[in-house]
Amino acid sequence: MRALTWQGREDVSVEDVPDPRIEEPTDAVVRVTSTAICGSDLHLYGVLGMFIDAGDVLGHEAMGVVEEVGSATGDLRVGDRVVVPFNISCGRCWTCTRGLQSQCETTQVHAQDKGAALFGYTKLYGQVPGGQAQYLRVPQAQYGPLVVPDDGTPDERYLYLSDVLPTAWQAVEYAHVPEGGSVVVLGLGPVGQMAARVARHRGAGLVVGVDPVTERRAMAQRHGVQTVDPATVDDLASALRDLTDGRGPDSVIDAVGMEAHGSPVAEATQKVVGMLPDAVAAPLTEKAGADRLAALYTAFDVVRRGGTVSISGVYGGAKDPLPMMQLFDKQLTLRMGQANVRRWTDDLLPLVQDAADPLGALDLRTHRVPLEEAPEAYRTFQRKEDGCIKVVLDPWSGAAR
Repeated sequence: MRALTWQGREDVSVEDVPDPRIEEPTDAVVRVTSTAICGSDLHLYGVLGMFIDAGDVLGHEAMGVVEEVGSATGDLRVGDRVVVPFNISCGRCWTCTRGLQSQCETTQVHAQDKGAALFGYTKLYGQVPGGQAQYLRVPQAQYGPLVVPDDGTPDERYLYLSDVLPTAWQAVEYAHVPEGGSVVVLGLGPVGQMAARVARHRGAGLVVGVDPVTERRAMAQRHGVQTVDPATVDDLASALRDLTDGRGPDSVIDAVGMEAHGSPVAEATQKVVGMLPDAVAAPLTEKAGADRLAALYTAFDVVRRGGTVSISGVYGGAKDPLPMMQLFDKQLTLRMGQANVRRWTDDLLPLVQDAADPLGALDLRTHRVPLEEAPEAYRTFQRKEDGCIKVVLDPWSGAAR
């Protein structure tokens, strides 16, 4: 089959790789009909290469049709149209039954002291081949895959249930926005876009999105989100307080993560470490790594006293400095973590099935290209060129089915 593989820092290519097969009774094989590029994939593309081997298949947002099932996959059937959650969870263990599927005790990567295994996401999370491919082996298929209607609607109506929508829903849940309250979303990439829409859907009175990219702000505005270009204000915190009676918003969602703009020293450090041999770079990153924290510091500064900061952007630094005096003095609440996808899909499926599309799932994808064009799509997405906000890849465009 054809698959998008990591080859080196900012170097990916589509190659022929072996077809996946059933390895455990709880496995299924899915023919991928759509797969998306996530902002987290850019971390692998540019920062975390020390934890990837050349040839690893990337991608953790996928959906398709079940081609084969193992003997212990429950009610899953060949021919089912499914969305595959990005985290691999069993549904039966102590953490799964408490809504913490991202910490699944069955798939935890104990060797790295990490939570549940993830598709296409480095040795730290199990080195499981990803979904930017024509076929995908899905472990724990008795629980993970979400069967969706085969109703002829575009894949994008359901595809984002794999990651973007549950991540955004959890970000808002963790933000504890009061009914009619205010929330600021830092970063209007795919997750930030959806977090802003979810917040409005769930009753926030004021939703403000902050992003320097014109196209991202325009998309958010189409969905009733007020936006701020940080480049046009002298003091972002003051500007946001002016919108919220001088106090600051009740909640702030950091949808940016480790590669935030405005952190030049950390950015330079990441680049230098990324050029070191893996044997040196990996332990250095795990034990002394630092992220670009401009967005996170902004969140702490902006949120009102007694407010909540919800972190959905991915951070990976082991030695990130936090302003503990500020956090303590302002009595802030912090919530964060990988999305517990299957915890939220029951809430989300009716919304994406709704013909009115209340969350605007069909207004997120800006580019749909063949899998063969994935390397250029990664570059475009990373550089925020051509109005690129969300890329969906078609594994079968121009290929024999």
